[in-house]
Amino acid sequence: MQTALENLSKKDLLAMVSDRDRALAERDEKIDYLESQLAMYRRMQFGQSRERFEGDPNQTSLPFDAEPAAAEQQGEEIKEKIEYVRKRPNHKGRAKLPEHLPVEEIEIHPEGDLSDMVCIGKEVTEELECEPAKFYIKRYIRYKYAAKSCDGVKIGELPERVIDKGIPGAGLLAMILTDKYVDHLPLYRQKQRFARENIRIPSSTIEGWTKEALIKLHPLYEQLVFDTKAKGYLQVDETPIKVLDSDKKGAAHQGYYWVYHAPLDGTVLFDYSPTRGSSAPLPILGSFRGYLQTDGYAVYEKYARSKNVTHLACWAHARREFERALDNDRSRAEKALLMVQQLYAVERQAKQEKLTPEQTKTLRLEKSLPVINELGKWIFEEIKNTLPKTQIGKAMAYAYVRWDGLSAYLYDGNLQIDNNLCENALRPCCLGRKNYLFAGSHEAAQRAAMIYSFFAICKKHEVNPFQWLKYTLENITTINHKNLKDLYPQNYKRKLQESNM
Repeated sequence: MQTALENLSKKDLLAMVSDRDRALAERDEKIDYLESQLAMYRRMQFGQSRERFEGDPNQTSLPFDAEPAAAEQQGEEIKEKIEYVRKRPNHKGRAKLPEHLPVEEIEIHPEGDLSDMVCIGKEVTEELECEPAKFYIKRYIRYKYAAKSCDGVKIGELPERVIDKGIPGAGLLAMILTDKYVDHLPLYRQKQRFARENIRIPSSTIEGWTKEALIKLHPLYEQLVFDTKAKGYLQVDETPIKVLDSDKKGAAHQGYYWVYHAPLDGTVLFDYSPTRGSSAPLPILGSFRGYLQTDGYAVYEKYARSKNVTHLACWAHARREFERALDNDRSRAEKALLMVQQLYAVERQAKQEKLTPEQTKTLRLEKSLPVINELGKWIFEEIKNTLPKTQIGKAMAYAYVRWDGLSAYLYDGNLQIDNNLCENALRPCCLGRKNYLFAGSHEAAQRAAMIYSFFAICKKHEVNPFQWLKYTLENITTINHKNLKDLYPQNYKRKLQESNM
């Protein structure tokens, strides 16, 4: 009696073998993919976080415990260094103390009877010192005058205040907002600091002050939104923020901050949206015209397809994909990374030599264009023989489908090679999020977006955020609306410099 296998035809047997080989190939591909993912996550968890690629460094392992003799020798060396530090003279090249700070002079004379001695000179020693924040009460005393003819009473006019009938001054409000949104100090920690100074303020009161101060900035923020829409070159990115308003009981809503950075004049706009969908950037990008630089998120493709928009991709994101492929296919990943390094070397040269946009474009066409052509040709050939689900395959595919956008920065010397300036503007928000964890409502998240916008501009233009905010809170309600832009941080700095000349 023949077995079932013997009854099969040769064609059927070949088909079975083919199916088995295909299944084995798919299994091997899946195993390779999972191993590469595991290696990538291990590197993300335990490896270096910087993106700079340094080829194949020779690393040596470090011992966990030192030999007793070596430990004893190390102790003697540390003892000698401590004695040296105690006895060494002052270093002549120490940092110069700031000249704008007030000086408190303390005169020290030798002890004993100095009546038979003559002062022949003095030695001056300076040190930088500080005092904790000083709280004080500003008391307005308005005098009333009555006319002798009994025609009426006059009283001194009270200056405009940030919160009508409220007790906080502009300086206190500026300190609270700066501490929270620049130095990432949550309000409950600020309350503890007030308590150390024996100032008891309820949490709800501090939260109310913060809300009212941010509302005062709304007209200036609306002006910033209007000006941002008119920019001809924007970089865009987004980051999540948890919001307590949620349809799900016991869960926080996942909202998003969208940041729009204008590299040419250093302005930054944060905008909050409850969603990460394609409708979120519509208020800003709906009528945008010019250069739009983004990462590979699919939502941006909708706006990039506009005939009035030239889409720029980000080389930093392309580089990251190849960096993740080092454990999957080191030889090809290194080859791509080395060529990307050449592109960034050109950017450093242009920056170090302070080239004009026209000179930068010429340099890029001379040195960067040949590298881009070589890399593009290499990817085009290699991607044909690369499994798409491997990390090296994903890296090649990421660059391949965005090649026009990756090359578009060559059009103009004003354009950036990557989106890193926009990502840098997001960092304070990400650091603050780790401390205060969430926004209380969608409205609170949008108010926070306003202050993040202006503090990011302060950072880019090297403006003291506290001084700018205090000045703005003192003047925003009385300034003529035609001069509202004078309160932008960069314009405030320019005005300050002109007044000091």
